[in-house]
Amino acid sequence: MLQPRPALAEQQGSWLERLIFDHRPAVIALCLLISLVLCWQAILIRPATSFEKMIPLQHPFIENMLAHRDDLAHLGNSVRIAVQATDGDIFSAAYMETLRQLHDEVFYLPGVDRAGLKSLWSPSVRWTEVTEEGFAGGEAIPQRYDGTAASLEALRSNVLRSGQVGRLVANDFRSSIIEVPLLERYPDPQRPGRLLALDYQQFSHQLEDRIREQFQARNPQVKVHIVGFAKKVGDLIDGLMKVAAFFAVAVLITTLLLYAFTRCVRSTLAVLIATLVAVVWQLGLMRAIGFGIDPYSMLVPFLIFAIGISHGVQKINGIALHASTADGALTAARRTFRQLFLPGMVAILADAVGFIALLVIDIGVIRELAIGASIGVAVIVFTNLILLPVVISFIGIRPRAVADSAREQTFWRAFSRVASPRVAAVSIVVALLAGAAGLWYGQNLQIGDLDQGAPELRPDSRYNTDNRFIIEHYATRADVLVVMVKTPVEGCSTYPTMAAIDDLMWTLDNTPGVQSTVSLVSVARQTIKGMNEGNLKWETLSRNAAVLNSAVARAEGLYNADCSLAPILIYLDDHKALTLERVVDAVQAFAAEHDRDDLQFLLGAGNAGVEAATNQVIQAREPQVLMLVYLCVAVMCLLIFRSLAATLCIVLPLMLTSVLGNALMAFMGIGVKVATLPVIALGVGIGVDYGIYLYSRLASHLRAGLPLQQAYYQTLRSTGRAVLFTGLCLACGVVTWVFSDIKFQADMGLMLTFMLLWNMLGALWLLPALAWLLVRPTAIRPAPAPH
Repeated sequence: MLQPRPALAEQQGSWLERLIFDHRPAVIALCLLISLVLCWQAILIRPATSFEKMIPLQHPFIENMLAHRDDLAHLGNSVRIAVQATDGDIFSAAYMETLRQLHDEVFYLPGVDRAGLKSLWSPSVRWTEVTEEGFAGGEAIPQRYDGTAASLEALRSNVLRSGQVGRLVANDFRSSIIEVPLLERYPDPQRPGRLLALDYQQFSHQLEDRIREQFQARNPQVKVHIVGFAKKVGDLIDGLMKVAAFFAVAVLITTLLLYAFTRCVRSTLAVLIATLVAVVWQLGLMRAIGFGIDPYSMLVPFLIFAIGISHGVQKINGIALHASTADGALTAARRTFRQLFLPGMVAILADAVGFIALLVIDIGVIRELAIGASIGVAVIVFTNLILLPVVISFIGIRPRAVADSAREQTFWRAFSRVASPRVAAVSIVVALLAGAAGLWYGQNLQIGDLDQGAPELRPDSRYNTDNRFIIEHYATRADVLVVMVKTPVEGCSTYPTMAAIDDLMWTLDNTPGVQSTVSLVSVARQTIKGMNEGNLKWETLSRNAAVLNSAVARAEGLYNADCSLAPILIYLDDHKALTLERVVDAVQAFAAEHDRDDLQFLLGAGNAGVEAATNQVIQAREPQVLMLVYLCVAVMCLLIFRSLAATLCIVLPLMLTSVLGNALMAFMGIGVKVATLPVIALGVGIGVDYGIYLYSRLASHLRAGLPLQQAYYQTLRSTGRAVLFTGLCLACGVVTWVFSDIKFQADMGLMLTFMLLWNMLGALWLLPALAWLLVRPTAIRPAPAPH
């Protein structure tokens, strides 16, 4: 059906408006071509993460770890496999044979650092004892082991003398551990000279298929437990596949609610398709620049969907309002474009610049998330601000939708009373009290993990169940913090160095949260005692260099080749934020007192060292991120409205949402970490759209001379209903995340639901109250002259 030709006045507008609407077929064709190319790219995107992307590479702890990576190969990224005997103990021929086969199978998994692989079957696991003739020792499982009762009894004796009970062997002798250090990049067996990056999802699946399932099926009396960074990330990536189902549910709920709002199939599909095109473009561009998708950036497509729906609903609502007075869909679309493009553009720029603020955090996954979110909101300019009005100009809107949008509603008449002086004053007092309460309770918000195991997963998940098993049956936990003692060459075995190490170990052993410590001093003390008939009085460090050198020689793996670096392994009760902070403070206080030119105590490798470094970066950068986000939003608002009062009306409700969001996280026991910090910042981006659209419309009515309450009533009838619908619609979609198997996704579902609703409520309820307090109609700048 041909659209009527718009009047000459309707053809006037900015050069951008004329460029777009005078070439509508070309705009649609260009967007279709781009969509096809980027859809192909989006299909190729794959889950991708790495150990180095999850850590702050510029932090001193991480720099220390990477600088001495070759000396600490077994203290970085690793997996622990506990093999449990469900019937009896480990001293049976069937169990030991299963353990041997499992050790061999793990040895050939791609990405395993085979030189550091360690279990009872490793030649490096040895026993030592003191006899009348001196020291005796050997491998825990000798070459002559044959599975007979005598050899099993000898194995039992060797294990008791090896010092591995509580480490490689459980305290109850019903399980043993295989320690599996990993390589971030390993040689490609098919192409010599080429390095492959460790695929965490594939490695996790191999652990399940080739280790857990295969060996539990072979021997039903064996149960396998697996923990470690690679396994946790693999489980999270598997959860990504289920996120697609939740995204589909959110799209379905949004579609139904969008139709209930518009009462028009054509406009509903137009908004939905334009927004999904934005998501496809974002994923395609991420793939084109070489990024993948990881467990922590899986929120970005939904955020793009949420922001796109927000802008799309405003456009449809505006077109519906103009359609009753326009002579066709093209005229209504042009009027809406002319009225809403600038506010929408400012809101999107505020979103993008706010997301870019996350780049100040030196953690790869957060930086990729910031770039991905910025790209996503940038493409919304083309899909929802340009493409959507052009499409509607062709297909039009159902007349019933126009009639519904223009109908005066009693609800909005009553709600507009929030702009009356009496209600506005009460609203401001309530907001001040809520903000004060949020600030007070938000002081309980902590940085880092607040639970054992993997808080990102459910407490009853397989990973956390495995982690609890290891905690309950082993003296040395999975959480290890490493202090690197750096000396000149051949300096690690001198008495001053070892005495200082001994003092630090004593300090740490008396620090709450430390389970035990191990270093070359531990071995040296035991060796010196053994060389003196096992007399406890000799369990100390000798000042004789020859004695120390002889004792240290038995501490294999606890110093490097030239004896210039000796690690202290600190086994922690957990990796909770408070535990890490306490231990790190103790080490740093000791180092500040004892460091000198020839002796340095450097933090820190081990998984707990990485966690501690990450926590410090987030603690230092979180205030900066929020300040930058709000600064960027405020600057953008000042640029368009040129009014400090208008800026405060938009920004203050967002700040109240952030304060209450922090209090909610403290109440729910959620710490600020890699998985949660982006949501705190990105939540602001969703809410700024509401405020900008509302204030823009309100200011236009105030310029027309309407009193505040009447102006707000007119704003509610148009933009307000779109804001209310968007907040409720998106909250209904994201609240379904609480059913996710991934706990952090469920937590973020609750957080985003809260932020969506509170941002919507803050814009509808608090913004007019602030306008009553701050805005004077005479101070509102006149509308720009028409072109």
